[in-house]
Amino acid sequence: MGSGKRSLTTAAMVLACACAVLSAPAVAYASPTPGSTPTPTPSGGAAGARGAGVQDPQAIRKKKDLQAIRLKLDDLYHDAAVATDAYNAAEEKTRQQSAQIVDLAQEIVKGQEKLDRLKDLAGAAARAQYRGGGLPPEAQLWLSRNPQEYLDGAGRVRQGEHAAEGLLAEMARTQQDLEQYAKDASAQWQKLEANREAKAEAQKKIKKQIAAAEKLESQLQKEEKERLAKLEEEAAYKAQTAWLSSGVLAEINGKASDQGKKAVKYATDQIGKPYVWGAEGPKSYDCSGLTSQAWISAGHGIPRTSQEQWKQLTHVDIKDMRPGDLIIYFDDASHVAMYIGDGAIVHAPRPGRTVTIAGAGSMPILGVVRPDA
Repeated sequence: MGSGKRSLTTAAMVLACACAVLSAPAVAYASPTPGSTPTPTPSGGAAGARGAGVQDPQAIRKKKDLQAIRLKLDDLYHDAAVATDAYNAAEEKTRQQSAQIVDLAQEIVKGQEKLDRLKDLAGAAARAQYRGGGLPPEAQLWLSRNPQEYLDGAGRVRQGEHAAEGLLAEMARTQQDLEQYAKDASAQWQKLEANREAKAEAQKKIKKQIAAAEKLESQLQKEEKERLAKLEEEAAYKAQTAWLSSGVLAEINGKASDQGKKAVKYATDQIGKPYVWGAEGPKSYDCSGLTSQAWISAGHGIPRTSQEQWKQLTHVDIKDMRPGDLIIYFDDASHVAMYIGDGAIVHAPRPGRTVTIAGAGSMPILGVVRPDA
């Protein structure tokens, strides 16, 4: 990135941090300038207690309770993300298997039409042979008025017999093909039904986890929700600060490819749109829906789910990361974001949040993959 672009991204990140404090986004972003020694801004209540030199036991207990709630919410939304990946994978397989069943059905139709034509030709050949009479060839030769003409005709008859044999063989092959197509279609149908069941089960899990999270949040008062949001922000800030303090950003200087630039533009253009599990635009996205659609817009299709993106795309070292690369998070590859440069990502965090900019190190990084390696 040029200095102008870097300043623009840094400004956007600072703005995101400010908005985080005011409106509590999903994963609050804090990106200190490399080389500085930032200190996370404490919540108002904690700051007041330290300023007075006294820690209110009740405030401490409430904070611990909210920390427990924050961790519980993280677990619930993480489980929902895992189930969402399973749902998306089943949905993708369902689409592929439906397409394969349609292709097989078309092959069956074409095979049946071919078999009908072959049967018509075989019937015509049988009728022609019947009209030729049932006498043996020797008798037909002696009874012929023109033996030479008969011998010429006999050659054509033999050719016809060979053709009939080939016709029967072709009929047998076509019949075998039809039987195989039918078996394949039946197998694909069984897989389709299994994936539909898997998708329905994943859907139940998603709704269950999100409902539990929403119920837990609904029990909080407004002031508690605000403090919880600040705790989320502080946790993300602390993780990002630790990541930057390792000096990793100084090693990352890769420049985006042309396709990478297009993918980044698409992803950042979606900022502010809501997270919806299973969604892949244009009005809403889940995490892998955003990254897969961004790369499709750049002319390069990639797997639909974060787990398959991790499995199938080329892995690169973090120090070699460049804008447009995808960062995979958590040990089970249940979340994905797009790196946009200057230590920042754009991603769709979780239900109840919107597509936003965050710190690349604000969550546990599993690794980095490159769609256009």
